[in-house]
Amino acid sequence: MNKISSLSAAILGISIGLGILLGSLFLANAIYKARATERFVTVKGLAEREVDADLAIWPITFKDVGNDLIQLQKLVEKRRLVITNFLVEKGFDEKDISYSAPRITDAQADYYGNNRPSYRYRVQATVTLRSPKVKMVKESMEASGDLVSKGVVLADNWENRTTFLFTSLNSIKPEMIKEATINAKKAASTFAEDSGSKVGKIRKASQGYFAINDRDQNSPDKKIVRVVTTMEYFLVDD
Repeated sequence: MNKISSLSAAILGISIGLGILLGSLFLANAIYKARATERFVTVKGLAEREVDADLAIWPITFKDVGNDLIQLQKLVEKRRLVITNFLVEKGFDEKDISYSAPRITDAQADYYGNNRPSYRYRVQATVTLRSPKVKMVKESMEASGDLVSKGVVLADNWENRTTFLFTSLNSIKPEMIKEATINAKKAASTFAEDSGSKVGKIRKASQGYFAINDRDQNSPDKKIVRVVTTMEYFLVDD
């Protein structure tokens, strides 16, 4: 009877010991996996591309003076027609040309001192060309002196300057994101090699915003498109 009790106690002890051992192994494995998920590296990947602007907006501002508002309005319409004909002759579509409302000021009402202006009214108006023919716009801008020879007094308008835009971002987005991601993984691989590890799966990914800037101040029709992605990769033992 005592032998049976001793054997039962021994079996129970062995079972408890095995249970503790297995539990310890499972716990150690769980801790290892938990710590492995904490091993990651955060890197950034850059992609840049130079592109040509595909849309030009050219505001042509002119000014005139006069003493009669009706006659001044007729003069504005005449100048608009001259500018429109100039643009059409250069090869632009008339549907791409628009007019702004004239801005008229009463010069005599605003003057101070004894030097009364010769003309009472001053008018400023803008004819705007919006065209995808960027190269043709640049060439026409260089030839805008022809307007002066036809009686159009061109005016500087710092509020509405000529702008060149790149509107086809969606066509290059996928390739640039792919390139930025590849560059990010290269950076992660370098870090992993230095630490005696290797790059695992992606833990988290964040696409940065796309920035479009002029290549330089003298070439506004040339753009630099840039995107930066932020990637987190797990690190695993090599």
